[in-house]
Amino acid sequence: MQARIVPSASAPSVLSTTHGPKPARRNSAPTSTTPGLATIAEIATTLATGESIAAVAPTVLGCVNGLLNGEECAVWLGSQDERSSTPKLKLRRAWGVGAEGVEADSVAAFLVDGADVSRGFVGVRLLTGHRVLGALVLRRSEPLTPDERVFFYIVADMLATPLRAAEYARRLESEVVERTMEIEEQRRFTAKIIDSLPVGLYVIDRDYRIQAWNRKRETGMQGVSREEAIGRTIFEILHRQPAEVLRGEFEDVFATGRMQQFQIESSASGEVRTYRITKIPMHLDDTDVTHVITIGEDVTEWREAQERFAQAEKLAAIGTLAAGVMHEINNPLATIGACAETLALAIKEQGVSSPRLTSALPESMKLIEHEVQRCKGIVEGVLDFSRPKKSARALLDINAVLDKTLFLLKHHSRFKKLSVRPELDRSLPPIMASEEQLVQVVMALLLNAMDAMNDRGTIVLRTRADAKRATVVAEVVDQGEGIRGAELSKIFEPFYTTKPPGRGTGLGLSICYSLVAENSGRIEVDSVVGKGSVFRILLPAATSQPLRAAV
Repeated sequence: MQARIVPSASAPSVLSTTHGPKPARRNSAPTSTTPGLATIAEIATTLATGESIAAVAPTVLGCVNGLLNGEECAVWLGSQDERSSTPKLKLRRAWGVGAEGVEADSVAAFLVDGADVSRGFVGVRLLTGHRVLGALVLRRSEPLTPDERVFFYIVADMLATPLRAAEYARRLESEVVERTMEIEEQRRFTAKIIDSLPVGLYVIDRDYRIQAWNRKRETGMQGVSREEAIGRTIFEILHRQPAEVLRGEFEDVFATGRMQQFQIESSASGEVRTYRITKIPMHLDDTDVTHVITIGEDVTEWREAQERFAQAEKLAAIGTLAAGVMHEINNPLATIGACAETLALAIKEQGVSSPRLTSALPESMKLIEHEVQRCKGIVEGVLDFSRPKKSARALLDINAVLDKTLFLLKHHSRFKKLSVRPELDRSLPPIMASEEQLVQVVMALLLNAMDAMNDRGTIVLRTRADAKRATVVAEVVDQGEGIRGAELSKIFEPFYTTKPPGRGTGLGLSICYSLVAENSGRIEVDSVVGKGSVFRILLPAATSQPLRAAV
């Protein structure tokens, strides 16, 4: 049988519903001389004022069972689509009064075929749309009269609404619990990933309060526990660092949205270690930067390997200079030899006290001293370049760096075949960088230009200021073959080279890129096939800002 049977015209009328909020409690229930209407009114009041269907269902079933003189009245729940042909449901006796005599299989069969007469009970499907919530079941020895059956159906419809709401709330609660568990599992998984990273990581918000702090930050001599760090300001935790420096770094990321990356040295562990610090802007939405992620990575071994590669590249450059240096030294040695030969001949012919020797000696000694100093300058310049040095930063004039590089390269036999046209801006602001590293970078770029031009043509060496980006720019412009677009994105990769075998290792530009980045700069390249290339070194102009803090 279907639950929604419309009563006939002779059926008892049902209390009309009113619009607007139901009162939480009634002082008195409406009275009626018809028992069925009075019970319906009582059930309606109970359902309207009850906290939940579970709390009032036994009372409602007691009213129904009492009015209809039943032996058992129960609500069986087990959802199914009304249009489904599944013969059985997994039902449970949710609430009931009286002795339990109806079996679940019988109720399930009734929900499928709608027949209840032969099964010893009266049943009504509890429906919501096309979904079967379950059944309202009454067991008694005598069949129901038409009026009793209408009353029974009305009660079933009255129960269906709160049961539907209860099922919806249960499903919603189940989905919320399930989703909460998924979110929590995802949060734990993400936290596990962050904690497994071999780098120190923390996140601050715009109030400089720490919102994330991974396990790597807890280790070491300066480690701070996550519980101690979360919620506090970064200045409280990293109290050893100058607060104004830290604040300036974070404010720059918040204001510009640009990532910062630099290296610092620390001896907190008892030995000097090098760390790469990266500050990454984070957006929770499409608005301004909301958080800053800071990552600290120990790059001591990488730095040492880089220095070994750089030294190897320097020695390779010295090898290319050797022939030219020897030729350059040979000229002053020939002059010294000629002076010595002249003095020896004068002594042999006229003796030590001869006027000829006396007049020639001062000039010859002055010339010998000049040529010795010339040799010394050449050798010292090459040796100074080849020695490993600590890459300490200092205020530099970028033009002086280029001049020193040109002094070293002017002895190169192949380089002498080229024309170098300096276009230097002598009014540039100073930069904070390592002179030795920048000389190595410029020399590598000039040697590459020499190879690209096959020892002929003009190389332009240009410096200028970029006021918009507050940088000093040095450019090496060649008239070589140019670089194809497919290769342009790879030229800074280690061991990638376009030179023929035996002409290069592919480490030169990779090391140049790293050395410039270590000095807070970057390298850009523009190239046109058949016309040449422009390698551009961009370095920040020195300011009055203090050095970066170790974080």
